Amino acid sequence: MRPNKIKQMWRDGKFVTLGWLSVSHGFTAEVMARQGFDALCVDMQHGTSDMNNVWPLLQAISQTDTVPVVRVPWNDASTIMKALDLGAYAIIVPLVNTAQDAANAVAACRYPPVGIRSAGPVRAMQYGGSDYLANANDEIVVMAMIETKEGLANLDEICATPGLDAVYIGPSDLSYALDLAPRPDNPEPLHLETCDKIRDAAHKHDIKAVMHCASAAFAASAVKRGFDMVMLTSDLASMIAGARRQLDELKAETA
Repeated sequence: MRPNKIKQMWRDGKFVTLGWLSVSHGFTAEVMARQGFDALCVDMQHGTSDMNNVWPLLQAISQTDTVPVVRVPWNDASTIMKALDLGAYAIIVPLVNTAQDAANAVAACRYPPVGIRSAGPVRAMQYGGSDYLANANDEIVVMAMIETKEGLANLDEICATPGLDAVYIGPSDLSYALDLAPRPDNPEPLHLETCDKIRDAAHKHDIKAVMHCASAAFAASAVKRGFDMVMLTSDLASMIAGARRQLDELKAETA
């Protein structure tokens, strides 16, 4: 089976860069996948993709060495299994509140006897290799998002879930959980302290901690603080920032 680069990098003690696809277009996915991210996520929760869009986006990513990731819209076993069958090598599950939620997510990502995933990797086998069924349990990464009051209350138990590979911080929803205004790259001391608490709980249980960022500066600080993966930017954010920069420069030059 094709090795999962995310796991390889983590074993080597390296941090992983993650890009984000909010736009459901194959060419956008192809361009983003060729920019050098270690992994690239198709966002089904807040992006414009539904299941009909997932497989062509994964095909576009798969032209490169970039690892295909999917954030599913909910902790739903059928959706998780379908995304994996289409070739996702990592799954991000939002709004994980309890250890049982985390266990359910893990079970959907693992074949029996350790999980409940149904055998039928129609595209995953084409991407991963003919021995996919025998090795997928060891290669697929499953990440649980910690972003609610309940999730924080059950943080230690969630991180102790057998088979969970990482916890993923959703900064805006985490801000709500802390009674703060939602914003990316939140500099509030309480938010930063809580993120570090999540990181420490993950590392205590020998799993990884992931920070969702909106700038290179904040991502770099997260890496220096010990986070194992950083989401750096999205296709949509990059398009908006690039267009605004050019327009602002034009206006400044012609004022």
